[in-house]
Amino acid sequence: MAVPPIDEVELGQVLRTLADPLRRAVITELAADPADGERACSSFPMPVTKSTKTHHWRALREAGLITQRDAGNGTFVRLRRTAFERRFPGLLTTLTALSRAEETRRSPG
Repeated sequence: MAVPPIDEVELGQVLRTLADPLRRAVITELAADPADGERACSSFPMPVTKSTKTHHWRALREAGLITQRDAGNGTFVRLRRTAFERRFPGLLTTLTALSRAEETRRSPG
């Protein structure tokens, strides 16, 4: 599963990819993990068909946001945090903060 070198990742493609709420939620969840752990793709709640999930994972990978690894019957995903912080400093932190603010605004309180 090819991932572009970080120097070839374009901000416009990243932002287009993150415009989708399901993909943005995946990246926000991954960014919230300080250990940068690898997670099973199936552990993310995506209420869409299998082919649509495949499309979302491919979009995230082609935008350079994640790496994926096949293992047995599963596929595992990891955020490219270090490379992204080097290429786009503060982008993941900002995305996470904005997502939290949006969740807070939406929750009844």
